[in-house]
Order: sequence, then structure tokens, then C-alpha cells
Amino acid sequence: MQTQAGDPGAFAHFDLNRVASPAFVVDEAAIRRNLSVLKGVRDGAEARVLLALKAFSMWSLADVVGEYLDGVCASGLWEARLAREFYKGELTTYSPAYTAQDLPEILRLSDHVIFNNPAQIARFADLIAKARAEGQVFEIGLRLNPEHSEGEVAKYDPAQPCSRLGFPVSQLTAEHLIGVDGLHIHALCEQDFQPLSRIWAAVEPKLSPLLGRIKWLNLGGGHHITRADYQTDDLIAFVRDLQARHGVQVYLEPGEAVALDAGILIGEVLDVFDNGMPIGITDISATCHMPDVIEAPYRPALLQEPEHGVTVRLGGPSCLAGDIIGDYVFAERPTPGTRIAFLDQAHYSMVKTNTFNGVPLPSIVLWNSETDALRTVRAFDYSAFRDRLS
Repeated sequence: MQTQAGDPGAFAHFDLNRVASPAFVVDEAAIRRNLSVLKGVRDGAEARVLLALKAFSMWSLADVVGEYLDGVCASGLWEARLAREFYKGELTTYSPAYTAQDLPEILRLSDHVIFNNPAQIARFADLIAKARAEGQVFEIGLRLNPEHSEGEVAKYDPAQPCSRLGFPVSQLTAEHLIGVDGLHIHALCEQDFQPLSRIWAAVEPKLSPLLGRIKWLNLGGGHHITRADYQTDDLIAFVRDLQARHGVQVYLEPGEAVALDAGILIGEVLDVFDNGMPIGITDISATCHMPDVIEAPYRPALLQEPEHGVTVRLGGPSCLAGDIIGDYVFAERPTPGTRIAFLDQAHYSMVKTNTFNGVPLPSIVLWNSETDALRTVRAFDYSAFRDRLS
């Protein structure tokens, strides 16, 4: 998988020795620039734009997000709790399945609760009715699978064959929309406007007779709106036209776009030795700190990597043989203590970290490239590892 980002921005001038290693460093000014672009789309299209917490849930910036967007979307109870504790505005919650234990609180916390198929709505009808009888106000949504695939990699494609995500649009009938206020279609991953346009062209003929029954249409996430080459004017025109023709309120749920090119992961070379090529062991672990590197897989961009020099295979300190970040060029052979940084790591990497092998978690640092203010938001110690176990 080829990542579409990797612009160093102001990090090209950041002193990597200013923070303890390893550390995520997030540039507030870059976050604000991304949010400003999203607000421009929101205002121009008269859409509602929500931050997808699954991609970027750095709640120390929750008030900043609230200055630009309409709210957030959650993927389950814990994210919904986080949303109501720190974020402003609307909350939409979607999960492929809910438990009877969690759903009452999710209904209480959320403005929209989106179900994966009509059978789930029917199964939980009593809990929904009970919550409303108690005075809770929320709307019900249904996720659809557009049965039109635009994904580059199957594991990141919600519309892959036999997908577990969403009710197949070909099976949808008017009866399925009884008690449903809105529809949710999410089938993108790091993509621009054209895939969205093709997805809608594929499903609109099937949905047009039914759209008069609903209030809103949520087009999910995966929109790379803040990428420099994204066709924002086309998106605005598309959303305005869709709303005008079908009388629905359109929602967008960017996650990665909020933090695109807004953070780096700083690490340090711990050792270098030769085994067919120079091997560098770092305090950054692919499996613990950047699991998408292995899962996608993809090669994260290295800050200020030269075109020519010494190629070194970088890997983490865990015992996993596949804990390999990739092969990178250095101007000269690195030595223990050499600082490195991988670009575009604010989204997903931070929320997916784990402590396999007892590998320490990177600290979280907030920087403002305009004022140069720098503060450590969170530093993790042994207790972060110990307290996840028993």
C-alpha cells in the first residue's frame, strides 16, 4: 500500500533531540490548517463534518476540533464516552454489532446510533423504545454496503466481497427503513473525490426511490480532503447537489484528514550491525508503535532521507521476526544514539499502539510550529504495561 502523504512541513526544521525518545510529536498549527480546510468544505457545502475518533483521538486538542467541526463519531462505547467527556457538538456512534449491556449507554450518549443491518434494529427495538420512554433523544441509522469496491487493499476495503460491514444495498427495501432516520455509506480509504463520485453513481439509482424516507445521509470517512491535490470544489458541488435533489442532510466523517501530515514519530537508533546489509535496531517498533506498517503493509517516509548513501534495514526492539520498519538511506552509517523520525504518524499509529514484549509506549508531545511552544502531554511508564495485565 502506498501512503499518499509524507510532507515534512515544519518538522523539517524541528530539533529531534528536544524530546525524549520515542515520542509522537503533533503540530497544533498543522492540525488547525487541516481543520480550516474541513471547515471550508463544511461551510461551502452546508454539510455536517465530524472527526472520526478511531483515527485521531488526541483529546488534548478536543477544544481545537470544536472550533472548526460539528462534532465527532465513535466506534463503540468507550469512544462515545471519550467524546462526551472532552469533545463538543454532535456524536454519531456506529459499530458492526452492539451488546445489550452497552447499547443503553450508547443510546444515552449519542445523537445518531447507526446499526449494521435491519435485524439488529429489530432485535434491540425494546431497548430503543425504553430509552425513548425515559426521555432520551437520538436518531437511528442503518449502514449500507454499496456493493461497489474502490479499495486498493482488501483489508481496508469495506465493500470487499463478503464484507461484514453494512447491509447490502441490493437487499434494501422500504420496509427496512421503518424507524430509520438516516443511512450511512463508508467505502473509502485515503482516497480523493472521484472514487466517492463513482460509489454514489453506483448506488443512487437503487436509493433514489427511498431517500424521501430519511433525514440524513452519512458518507463516512476515508476522504483525504486535506491532501493538497484533493478536489474540494468538486466535493462541495457534489454535496450541495445531493442535498438539493434528495432533501437530506449530508454528513462527512474525516479522520485521517484531520491529522494528515501533522505529526511525526521520533525514535533513536540503539544498535547497528551487519548481516547481509547494515541492520539498525531502533526504539521504535513497527508492531508496537506503527502496526499499519505490517498490516497494510506500507513503508513510512523517513524525515530528510537522502537519495544516496548507506542503505540500512530498520527494525524494532521486539522479538517478532517481522518487526521490520523498512530499508532506508542514510548519508552515512548511523551509530547508536542517532535520532530519526517517521512522517505522518499522528493518525492511526497513535491510537493503535500496544505494549507487546513490554516495549515502552512513545510519549505524546504537542508542538506549535508557529509559536514553537512545546509540551509533553503524556509520558508513559511501566504502569501502562503492568496495568493492562493481571
